[in-house]
Amino acid sequence: MTIIEHRPWDDPAGVYLRERQHLEILDRYDGVDTEPGVHPSAADVAVFMIAFDDAGTPLGCGGLRRLDATSAEVKRMYVEPAARGTGVATAVLRALEQTAVDRGWTTVRLETGTGQPDAVRFYEREGYVAIPLYGDYVGAELSLCYERVLSSGAPADAR
Repeated sequence: MTIIEHRPWDDPAGVYLRERQHLEILDRYDGVDTEPGVHPSAADVAVFMIAFDDAGTPLGCGGLRRLDATSAEVKRMYVEPAARGTGVATAVLRALEQTAVDRGWTTVRLETGTGQPDAVRFYEREGYVAIPLYGDYVGAELSLCYERVLSSGAPADAR
């Protein structure tokens, strides 16, 4: 069973998961940090969630950065390799989407990279559509951007 909890950005489990994600990104992109713009922080990530198993082991995480009055951006979405394919990523994403709806954000955007085809497949499967690069990602050759418009009157997972 997966338990999703709202946690502060500096929660030790979140710090651990984000470090694991960072190392994976460096591995996929030959040691280069490819994220353009300001890296997310406690100052600009409005929501941060961590998925745990029954034993309290952190399995994955994700956050939301407010973009404007009606939209947010998914940041630091990550699932431990051993937990991939188990539904953890979907559970975290749906929890983030529901929180976005609860806050009045009707659009969720995200950036992933050309070296992450598994992430591209996941987001497309979950209803995200490719959009032009936006914000700090404009002109970033390795960036791919997606968005999903959420229903403001129903849970995010109601399709």
